Amino acid sequence: MFILNSAAFAIFGLPLPDTMNYWLVKSEPFKYAWEQFVEDGIACWDGVRNYQARNNLRSMKKGDLVLFYHSNEGLAVMGIAKVSREAYQDPTTEDPNWVAVDLKPYRKLKKPVSLAQIKAEPGLKDIEVLRLNRLSVVSLKEQEFDLILAMGTGGRAKAAK
Repeated sequence: MFILNSAAFAIFGLPLPDTMNYWLVKSEPFKYAWEQFVEDGIACWDGVRNYQARNNLRSMKKGDLVLFYHSNEGLAVMGIAKVSREAYQDPTTEDPNWVAVDLKPYRKLKKPVSLAQIKAEPGLKDIEVLRLNRLSVVSLKEQEFDLILAMGTGGRAKAAK
C-alpha cells in the first residue's frame, strides 16, 4: 500500500485532498464565453468589484476546481476550470483592494447544467449561486460540485482532484 503524506503532495504541487476548495464563476457569454476561454487557454479573472466576490478570489488556491457558468443568457454551467495563479493585484485598477486570479480550462461538461436543473435538484437547494444570485464568484461545497459534475457528465462522477 502506498500512502502520500503532505510533503509528497507539496513535491507534486498538489493541494491536500482535504484542502481542495470548489468555486463557481459567472461570465456573460457575449462578453467572455466558455469557447473563448478554451481558445485562450488561460484567463485573468479580473474586474470583480464586489467585496464578497473579491474575498472569494483571495481564498482561491492553485489547483482549486472552478465551475464556469454562463450568466444572463444561456444560464448554465459549461465546464470546469482550475486555478492556475492565486490572487494578485487586479491589472484593471491601481486600487490595491482589488485582486484577480488566473484560471485555466480543465474539462468541458458533456452537457451544460442549466439553472433550471440546479433549482430543481433538492441536493442543491442551499447552493450559494441561488441564494446570492448577483455574486459573480461563489464558493461551493464538495457535494454541490460533485452533484453538478454528475449532472453534466450523465453519471455519478466525483470531483477530479
